[in-house]
Amino acid sequence: MKVVGWILVALATTAVAVWTAGYWRWSYKTRVLLQRLEAARVNTPPARFDLRELDGLPEPVARHLRQVLPEGASIIRAADVVHAGTFNLSQTDEQWKPFTSRQRVVTQRPGFVWDGRVAMAPGLAVHVHDAYVDGEGILEPAILGLFTLVNLRDRGEVARGELVRFMAEAAWYPTALLPSQGMCWEPIDDRSARATLSDGDVRLTMTFHFGNDGLIATIRAEDRGRTVGDRVIPTPWEGRMFDYQRRQGLLVPIRGEVAWLTPEGRLPYWRGTIKELRFEY
Repeated sequence: MKVVGWILVALATTAVAVWTAGYWRWSYKTRVLLQRLEAARVNTPPARFDLRELDGLPEPVARHLRQVLPEGASIIRAADVVHAGTFNLSQTDEQWKPFTSRQRVVTQRPGFVWDGRVAMAPGLAVHVHDAYVDGEGILEPAILGLFTLVNLRDRGEVARGELVRFMAEAAWYPTALLPSQGMCWEPIDDRSARATLSDGDVRLTMTFHFGNDGLIATIRAEDRGRTVGDRVIPTPWEGRMFDYQRRQGLLVPIRGEVAWLTPEGRLPYWRGTIKELRFEY
């Protein structure tokens, strides 16, 4: 029995050591990404939203912005977001696991760092960095923050896919939807419009669809890079936004879902709720 006890103590000690090493390794990598994000920021003078900026915009876009932005609202320079929700680990089926995350966003130059933790089993988590920093797209999941599963980094398809995310999530920091912040709009019909955003060599266009209430309901990209193994495959992608609430005077969606639109059908993989949202002006 004494031997068994020593074995259990040794296993517990090893587990704690591994967990601690993973925690510090991941925390260090997160700090490095955040430092790069801040270093890439463009310092611009304080500014406020002027209703005259809506002149000439497609009507559904102007209608949305009139609702979500009070006149004179400060232009958002950065945001900190805390999420909780579920993540589907399967590429073909339903395998949902709970996650929590923190995200730092800067609007000029566009960028973000998403630091997520997906609970695989009690005591076993996969840490994930999903980021767009200084024009580079980054996706890195690691078991316990220590054992990297995939490390995708580039200024091509991965970067383009991450800028899609920044653009779709602009509903959370809605002054980023304004033309003065780099968003270019063109009309489709009375419920839809196309938006184009450029950052360096990355340029993309997405379709925004507005609901009966005039607020953004869905955002669609026709060819976002989908990671399958160690490959990135262009695939139609859709984000859904709902449950709009006031945060610091701005109307933003608190819940959302994103999905790949595959030949086999719609495949949701992220469902989340904003738990905390703080703007920096």
